Amino acid sequence: MKHIDTVYPKKPSPCNCLNVRRASRAVTDFYDTVLKPSGLTVAQLSLLLNLKAAEPATIGGLAAVTRIDRTTMNRNLKPLADAGLLTVSPGGDSRTRQVALTDAGREAAAKGKVLWREAQAALKEYLGEEDLARLTALLAKLEALAP
Repeated sequence: MKHIDTVYPKKPSPCNCLNVRRASRAVTDFYDTVLKPSGLTVAQLSLLLNLKAAEPATIGGLAAVTRIDRTTMNRNLKPLADAGLLTVSPGGDSRTRQVALTDAGREAAAKGKVLWREAQAALKEYLGEEDLARLTALLAKLEALAP
């Protein structure tokens, strides 16, 4: 496995929520490590790729697509705008703002996606195709707990 050298089994908690949170942090850290050469975190790459798919988009529309509240979306977009990867401009009315990728943002997303595919393949190899499919189904079921 290209990105996974050693397995370090952890003792699970009796709390299901804590186990899910620990696993989420571990997977996020793994993806962030693989994506490090791109200069993006997995959360930033996800925003750029979702924006690319939704363009043109308002902050509220992008928040709805990614299931992130608008305040968090604003906070997450700021470093990407500061880095010149996207622009935020006035929208159709005084309550909306339009978000668009810059050329640098498109390039960063493309580079990040190559590394993301490596992380995806490594995780698939690590878990195996059957376990990964089962995990994906269980995660979708868990996500359905929130409307």
